[in-house]
Amino acid sequence: MIRHLAAASLLLSTACLAIGPAAAADPGITDTEILIGDVEPLTGPPALLGVAASIGHKIAIAEANAAGGINGRKIKYVLEDDGYVTARTIQGVKKVIDVDKVFAMIGISGSGQSIAVMPVLEKSGIPSVIDVAPVKFLWEPPRKNVFVVGQSYEEGIIHLVNFLADKNPGKKWGLITQDDDYGITVRDGFDTVVKAKKLNVVYSGNYKKGQQDFSSDMLQLKDSGAEVFLAGGIISENIAMMKELEKLSIKPVTGIFWPGRIEPVLKLMGPAGDGIYAVDYVEPFAGEAGKAFLEKAKPLVSEAEFKGINRYTMTGYAAAKVLIAAIERCGKQPTWACTIAELEKTRNVETGVMAPISFGPGVRFSNQKLQIMQADTATLSFKPVQ
Repeated sequence: MIRHLAAASLLLSTACLAIGPAAAADPGITDTEILIGDVEPLTGPPALLGVAASIGHKIAIAEANAAGGINGRKIKYVLEDDGYVTARTIQGVKKVIDVDKVFAMIGISGSGQSIAVMPVLEKSGIPSVIDVAPVKFLWEPPRKNVFVVGQSYEEGIIHLVNFLADKNPGKKWGLITQDDDYGITVRDGFDTVVKAKKLNVVYSGNYKKGQQDFSSDMLQLKDSGAEVFLAGGIISENIAMMKELEKLSIKPVTGIFWPGRIEPVLKLMGPAGDGIYAVDYVEPFAGEAGKAFLEKAKPLVSEAEFKGINRYTMTGYAAAKVLIAAIERCGKQPTWACTIAELEKTRNVETGVMAPISFGPGVRFSNQKLQIMQADTATLSFKPVQ
């Protein structure tokens, strides 16, 4: 009798183990699909960033699906437009998590939007890899389920200003930044080098987010006698600044940040943008790695999407590759907990578009290697200079 009860107990335990994973399965996964969500600016000027990042996600997903998906499940991508409006970012993230019930999140809008949506992501516990706006608040302190691919704005600015300072010793400096979290971060990085190298700053200005007319700001920059200029705009602001400088017939040595290091910006700047310096952690399309990425992307996206590729496509692609690899390592029954654990184990993952990516216990930021590039308007490209 005891033997029969033991056998029955064993059968019951085996049955429970058999149905356990299915009963405990996290949202966003079926026998045939895994849903990955994203919220980006797909309309308005920042769409140049959001659309490009989403194309990078699509390339990585198409590549994985062409190879059979994640352990037999095809990846389905759920994308929402936030128009670069913080309230819509929060609304969009809640929608893809609560209504679409995605398995994981990727991408996610700009600096302020990512910061604002962090409580939602953290509370949800959903595996998330952010690749659009790397700001320290996203990984300091580290959040269990949120990983960030990229480099901090502070480190980027420090790298760029150090390069320009060493190349232009004893020159007068000018700076203008946006009046938001992005601008504060740029200024913090700039001030770090100013203090360390005792730079002579003769002009320092702020502009309001959305400002289009920089005639007064650039006239003040000219009157200050600045010889090296850090243009702390994002896209349209940097274009407007450079065009104003051209009207004023001055051309200081100018540095811009990676949000503006995209080819349409160079086209709109025209000759005024020739020779400007930029800093970035993704490969330029003018190099071998960039050309190889474009060849890979061409058959995986539509013709219209291919035309929308820029540096943010590379960041999106790299982040999606890391997330997909982590889910895949969880085997046939991936869960949020397993995916997060596997993301944490990410070590030196090669994506071909930036330096290898690593995370670790308590390390949620990939801390990518930086490089300086210079604009060539004749070819509408940026080329490495170091």
